[in-house]
Amino acid sequence: MNCEYFGKCGSCTLHDLDYEAQKSFKLQEIKKLFEPFGVEGFGWHSSRPVHYRTRAEFVIWHDKEQISYAMHKSDKSGKLPIDKCLKVDEKIAALMPKLLAYIQNNPTLKEELFGVEFLSSVSDILVSLLYHKRLDGLWEGEAKECGERLSVKMIGRSKGVKIALNGDFVSETLNVEGKSYHYKIYEGSFSQPNRGVNEQMISWVSKQVLLSKRRDLLELYCGHGNFTIPLSLCFRSVLATEISKASINAARDNAAINAASNITFVRLSAEELMEAMAGKREFFRLKDIELSSYDFTHILIDPPRAGLEPKSREFLRRFDNIIYISCNPHTLKSDLDELCKSHKIRSFALFDQFPYTTHIESGVILEKLNLNDCKI
Repeated sequence: MNCEYFGKCGSCTLHDLDYEAQKSFKLQEIKKLFEPFGVEGFGWHSSRPVHYRTRAEFVIWHDKEQISYAMHKSDKSGKLPIDKCLKVDEKIAALMPKLLAYIQNNPTLKEELFGVEFLSSVSDILVSLLYHKRLDGLWEGEAKECGERLSVKMIGRSKGVKIALNGDFVSETLNVEGKSYHYKIYEGSFSQPNRGVNEQMISWVSKQVLLSKRRDLLELYCGHGNFTIPLSLCFRSVLATEISKASINAARDNAAINAASNITFVRLSAEELMEAMAGKREFFRLKDIELSSYDFTHILIDPPRAGLEPKSREFLRRFDNIIYISCNPHTLKSDLDELCKSHKIRSFALFDQFPYTTHIESGVILEKLNLNDCKI
């Protein structure tokens, strides 16, 4: 990728390295960080170097009567106006100049607009316009026409208000190991931003679980069912939890779309689930679920960047097999410091979600062992 904004835009922090050099840099950093664990090898899963982001956000920069997209400058001195971004999905890249030109010539849509968010899938694209003003009927009419002209779904947001004119989700398809999985991904909810790498992550986890004896799967932080649905084919039954009501509703819809009938989704936080499994609390949301009927041989976690709380770490250690997906190597290391008192690392993979940045996604498979055999 050769971007004219390299060195000026603060988004691509590894702009001075080609893709192979970025790979070497990231592998070296990860090997250094996890050296105490004696990992024999790190699997590497590459991204497309350009047009890989299916989710993107831009500031709208106003210069008198003209508007443009903008990013934060690399020296943190303000905003950098841009007219394109090579990281975004091809559909987003093609839409960006058309959308900007349309808004530029429409005072109602341009006034007090401060940001735009894009969400794309294999089949459609959704645009969210962010405002510092109250959205009225005039805005709705102009935004609806804009969506029809550009063939996109439109959402307007202002303080405390969300107006979805023709739907608030995109229909995504992931292809994993020769099978297609279909999802509704809602605006404002978390989703993996790199479709190709996401498919590789799901494929890697699926292959790894097939190497061990399996019965039932417990998943924490399941989101809209990104991992849950493909992995359900590997287990007798799956219990998946998530604190977000919107995500749980989306996950149930997605399970129905994919005819995944062996999954039970329940809206619980990790702490609430731990209390329920320990018999400390009863939850109405679990009234039709018999926790004792499950034989959990595996647990899958994909926690936020802050990693796990001490109680969650201790909870995980009861399971024979842990599948840990991490977006922060440093909190992952802290968690592994504790988990490796009862488990050993069987496999460790790196997923390059964001080329030209220092970010790296990790996947770790841990197996339980006798404490006398633990080397960490």
